[in-house]
Amino acid sequence: MSVTIYHNPDCSKSRQTLELLREHGITPTIIEYLKSPPTAGQLREILGQLGIAPRDLMRKKESIYAECKLNNSSLSDDDQIDFMIKYPILIERPIVLANGKAALGRPPAQVLEILD
Repeated sequence: MSVTIYHNPDCSKSRQTLELLREHGITPTIIEYLKSPPTAGQLREILGQLGIAPRDLMRKKESIYAECKLNNSSLSDDDQIDFMIKYPILIERPIVLANGKAALGRPPAQVLEILD
């Protein structure tokens, strides 16, 4: 089984999720998304697998969210995706991909649901 984690090593939930995967004998592909952000296509695929809208994947407490006025309801999904690509710190983490599914590691145990 191929498992990928979009990881931020500075984030405690991301580190906990990575450790949980390893405790279950999984060695995931690690993508440090701040260094290698997903493409627009990858982000759309992830959003589809999560079943959420782009705004629901944004970290609303990041200063860039307020600075760019991303709470503006007139922003299209494409606009929001473009902001997440330009400022990947906006992307909620960690995201785990496995079996054609995706899960947010908030809480970390939530990712176990897609590993069956």
